[in-house]
Amino acid sequence: MIATVTIVHLLALISPGPDFIVACRNSIQYSRKIGLWTAVGFGIGVSVHLSFAFFGLTWVVSQSNTLFTMVKYLGAVYLIYLGVFSFFSKNSKIKLTKDQNSHKIKWFAAIRMGLLTNLMNPKASLFFLSLFTIVVRPGVDPTVLAILVFILVSSTVLWFSLIAVFLTHEKIQHWFLGYQKELNWLFGVILIIIGIRIAMF
Repeated sequence: MIATVTIVHLLALISPGPDFIVACRNSIQYSRKIGLWTAVGFGIGVSVHLSFAFFGLTWVVSQSNTLFTMVKYLGAVYLIYLGVFSFFSKNSKIKLTKDQNSHKIKWFAAIRMGLLTNLMNPKASLFFLSLFTIVVRPGVDPTVLAILVFILVSSTVLWFSLIAVFLTHEKIQHWFLGYQKELNWLFGVILIIIGIRIAMF
């Protein structure tokens, strides 16, 4: 059971989505440190989703058209906002010997951005609900649940931390300097498209 849930979760992490795009954007545009703090925000978001799934709140949302619609549109609006914000982002003056541009966004803002991006994705809620309703049956050992929560949260933080480290490599940053404006627009367009698709889901 633990192996099944872990594999499914890892496949979901690898698949590009709102979290992946925001992780790339924050790591490249700001700094490795901000990318790592964003990863922490994703991990907190996953823990909240797991809590909702465990207590059945996600089931209530999925069964209520009104509540689900509210969550869906809130998530879509937030992602579109992030996308539009990317269009107006100024090019960074990156100095490779320091924490790049960390003054432009605080660590708690990065955590908040990662948390909200994860929480405002209704597909994430339904994904974790499906894991708990299909794989984790009633009466499961609490120890197994604790292990699952630890694996899912820690693997989320680890994956997006690796992304932050990879994308802040010196050679990749030098390449980014020449295409920063175009990449900011690309991130913005992708976020807006994802937001629109979620709204139409």
